[in-house]
Amino acid sequence: MNEQRAKRLEEKYNSAKVNSQKRKQLDLGRNGGRERAMTSAGKPKDLKTTVKRLAKYVSHERGIITAALICSIINTVSTLAAGYLLRPIINKFIWFDEGKPDISERLAGLGAWLILLAVIYGVSVITQWAQQRLMLCASQRTLERMRGELFDKLRTLPVRYFDVNAAGDIMSRFTNDADTVGEMLNTTLIQIISGAMTIVGTIILMLVTNPVLGVITIISTPILTFLTRVIMKKGRAAYSAQQRCLGMLNGFSEEIISGQKVVKVFNHEEIAVDEFSYLNKRLCRAQETAQFRSGILGPVTHQLCNAVYAVSAMVGGIMVAKGVFDIGGLTVSLNYTRQFNRPINEVAMQVNTVFSALAGAERVFEVLDAEGEAPDKDPVRPDKIKGHIVLDKVNFGYVPGVTVLHDISLYAKPGQKIAFVGSTGAGKTTVTNLLSRFYDIEEGTITVDGINIERIDRSILRSNIAMVLQDTHLFTGTVRENIRYGRLDATDEEVVEAAKTASAHSFIEGLEHGYDTVLENDGANLSQGQRQLLNIARAAISKAPILILDEATSSVDTRTELHIEQGMDALMEDRTTFVIAHRLSTVRKSNAIMVLEKGRIIERGTHEELIALGGRYADLWKGVSELD
Repeated sequence: MNEQRAKRLEEKYNSAKVNSQKRKQLDLGRNGGRERAMTSAGKPKDLKTTVKRLAKYVSHERGIITAALICSIINTVSTLAAGYLLRPIINKFIWFDEGKPDISERLAGLGAWLILLAVIYGVSVITQWAQQRLMLCASQRTLERMRGELFDKLRTLPVRYFDVNAAGDIMSRFTNDADTVGEMLNTTLIQIISGAMTIVGTIILMLVTNPVLGVITIISTPILTFLTRVIMKKGRAAYSAQQRCLGMLNGFSEEIISGQKVVKVFNHEEIAVDEFSYLNKRLCRAQETAQFRSGILGPVTHQLCNAVYAVSAMVGGIMVAKGVFDIGGLTVSLNYTRQFNRPINEVAMQVNTVFSALAGAERVFEVLDAEGEAPDKDPVRPDKIKGHIVLDKVNFGYVPGVTVLHDISLYAKPGQKIAFVGSTGAGKTTVTNLLSRFYDIEEGTITVDGINIERIDRSILRSNIAMVLQDTHLFTGTVRENIRYGRLDATDEEVVEAAKTASAHSFIEGLEHGYDTVLENDGANLSQGQRQLLNIARAAISKAPILILDEATSSVDTRTELHIEQGMDALMEDRTTFVIAHRLSTVRKSNAIMVLEKGRIIERGTHEELIALGGRYADLWKGVSELD
């Protein structure tokens, strides 16, 4: 990668301020964009809130978690009790002195105590297994609920949100971020709780066994706590940066994989590799920093614990040598010293998982907190929409202060075909986006059957609109299911009839399993034109009174287009149809043609009227005729 290319990538992916301003202008709300978390601190903005929200999710499984905690308590008590039993076993049956009974009695007593130890350890093993099994169930149910809410939230988000957030980054929140939360709930949570109980129990038993050795071990706790807080503070910021870099890499990978044809046809393979390499190295550096800052906590605390263990052993040995402490008690105290350090080390080693989970949870909550479509106030739910549409002095801009449509006025009634033509970016598609309420207008009014569109229930409005876009999209399933997506209660006969209307029946019959052919990967086994025909068939079967065709025939050849137009004539009877087309031949029969330039209607009329006018449309038509 050359120096100039590297500099451009640095500028592209470090423009957090610009992206943040863009998100703000688009009014996505506090948590709308994938770059929102790129603050100077690089850490979760509200850690307490994130923890509380996670606790709320976990609370739904309080019964299972309570059972897991009971098992954890039993396991901890069993482990501590088994450790304390070593004192009488060593003092009575192992450590030699002249006052002990003979060897046979000692072996018999030792065997009984060992059986008791085996029972206690058996209880510990069983409760530990049950604890892990219960927490696995609780974590997966919590994860299921979180993913369900996340997917349901996507249904309510406005189109504007998806326009400015990469699909790969959104998918990363479903997978990587949610999985880190599940991992924490599955293992880390119970280990931290169990570790805390073990620490408390160990402190009590150490003080009971020998206060001096207990105090030596306890003194190390504030030092360990201080080191943990310092390293955790550094690690939290690093893990937030890691999750953001991972989201960027996933987003870029999704774009390149889905756009392979474009990448290859323009010979951008090397550029794509350079960009991926940049993002990959950036993620690598972020992961190295995050793993190092969190991973160093374990070794640091481990070495400190070893030092405490050595001091306890030295002091305890001196006390035994002086006869003020028994050897069994020393063994138990040293065992507790090591056991005291173990849960601290385990908790420390789980810090990286906690960091990753909290960073991932915040990214999930960003989507859940994103501002959805404004709820309809006292929505009108008409029994039937006929399709009388009026736009009166409509002004609109995607970004506040930057108007895209200026003073747009028009009307359409059932059976009419209204066409929009004009240069790319003139605002043709924007008009149809407003009709579908993907965006709300700033000024003016749009009425459907005399009712302001902002008062009509969105679901009812959209169920009465069929749309065919230039960009096709098919779902995994059979051809029949994809066509029936337009109206789920359609019969098989209606599916075939819709396919015939769209001139898709003949090629469907030629497929290996006909209408039962399974389509995968967005219909990759079909041509672009065939995919578009299925989209048109899907619209044909919907029986919606309003039909929007946005470059619907741009992916088919001229002959197929003629067949589709014949079917469309029947399809558009008694429907209000809006057509966006670059091919002017497809709009000749329109009842009215709107010529847009820079967001304004500069001409309107029938084909013959506009040709006679000799304006912009006539120039466009002349250019088409000369090409023909």
